[in-house]
Amino acid sequence: MKREIFDKYAHAIAKQFHLNLDEMFDKSRRRDLVDARQLLYYLCLERPIRVSYVQKFMEDNGCKIAHSTIIHGYKQAKALIDSDKDFEQMIDKINEEI
Repeated sequence: MKREIFDKYAHAIAKQFHLNLDEMFDKSRRRDLVDARQLLYYLCLERPIRVSYVQKFMEDNGCKIAHSTIIHGYKQAKALIDSDKDFEQMIDKINEEI
């Protein structure tokens, strides 16, 4: 169940950022990829999906990531959503689709 939700969020975010999933789960630090991953962390943790599950699902997609990175990404995404109406609208749109 949690895996399905994670996958739906990942597909929706990739679509919004015009990425494919391989790009999104790449360890690149390109700003658009980082923003996409951080929004994925935000949506999952708000659902709530445990950090350990998010970490496992990321690893299953080829992106081994630390627990602290997920927490930091969540906080960054929350700040971005609070300060930027475009990101807030994107999150609302994704939540409506899911």
